[in-house]
Amino acid sequence: MALDPAVLVLEDGTRYVGHAYGARGRTFGEAVFATGMSGYQETLTDPSYAGQIVVMTAPHIGNTGVNDEDPESDRIWVSGYVVREPSRVVSNYRATGSLDDQLVEQGVVGISGIDTRAITRRLRDAGVMRAGVFSGLDAALPADTQLSLVRESSSMVGQNLSATVSTIDGYSLEAEGERIGSVAVLDLGVKTSTLRYLAARGFDVNVVPQTITLDRLLASKPDAVFFSNGPGDPGASDRHVELLQGVLREGLPFFGICFGNQLLGRALGFGTYKLPFGHRGINQPVVDVATGRTEITSHNHGFAVDAPIGEITESPAGFGRVEVSHVNLNDNVVEGLNALDIPAFSVQYHPEAAAGPHDSNYLFDRFRDLVVASKDKN
Repeated sequence: MALDPAVLVLEDGTRYVGHAYGARGRTFGEAVFATGMSGYQETLTDPSYAGQIVVMTAPHIGNTGVNDEDPESDRIWVSGYVVREPSRVVSNYRATGSLDDQLVEQGVVGISGIDTRAITRRLRDAGVMRAGVFSGLDAALPADTQLSLVRESSSMVGQNLSATVSTIDGYSLEAEGERIGSVAVLDLGVKTSTLRYLAARGFDVNVVPQTITLDRLLASKPDAVFFSNGPGDPGASDRHVELLQGVLREGLPFFGICFGNQLLGRALGFGTYKLPFGHRGINQPVVDVATGRTEITSHNHGFAVDAPIGEITESPAGFGRVEVSHVNLNDNVVEGLNALDIPAFSVQYHPEAAAGPHDSNYLFDRFRDLVVASKDKN
């Protein structure tokens, strides 16, 4: 059977010709690569990938199909999907359908049959860039027209995507086991596994929309606050930074993951910057500075906090002493912050990663201990 044509066009004019995969049409986004050998369903449904065309370095995708238990949200968020070879059959007893069908059902335009590792090397050399996937009839558009459309598309820098991925109405999960208190989770693109891990630590989890004001947040009398992962440029989220500064002034225990780490960095007075090609996948080595222990961690971020490593610094925003708690061993990027004079810490990576690894899952226990200690103190 003849396959429909498709082409991936990068902002620098590089083209990769392959076959249509998923829905037909055109799509645009920031081209990034993910290095996980498993967990493609979690990747696709992670809201942090909104606005991005994801290139999978693993050559064979779709083997285990899709199911109703593993999604991190209620839909696929990637702007486009690029794979080397889609599986022709589904081989898993938990599967309720095929990845191919789900991509079509949710209108996700993709491409297959191209050398994804060559694309990855290109992005590592030149940096992430805007891209477009053109499939079906759109694959026949003139090359210069396709390139123009890519270059006219939005850059990730300066984009605030929180409103796109956040819940509109709040919702709650009850604590499991011994209840220790409530945590207000600011949904900036939160993953389902995060909420489960918090509930498993004895928290009543109250998920709130990204539009919430400080007064409304405090009116719910949370025992702690959590800022989730999410897509976009932290430099475009001034309102969330101001919200977090209000939380810190109230002395509420705080934990942030990924985007939440970047926002804590900004709230403490540090800057953020765009990484050349970001960290995505499930095999990033990170060292815990306090213990010297190396953890293999899951990542999905294109921005990082600009804070001094190897020293204790006074918060430029007046929140006392701050230290970088975790560092990426590949490129020396800040991977965590710890405030020494207020109950607040964060990490850039994902201790909740459903596809693993689980080396960093202890951070949820650390948060629980921080909240218990804060309640005992008060």
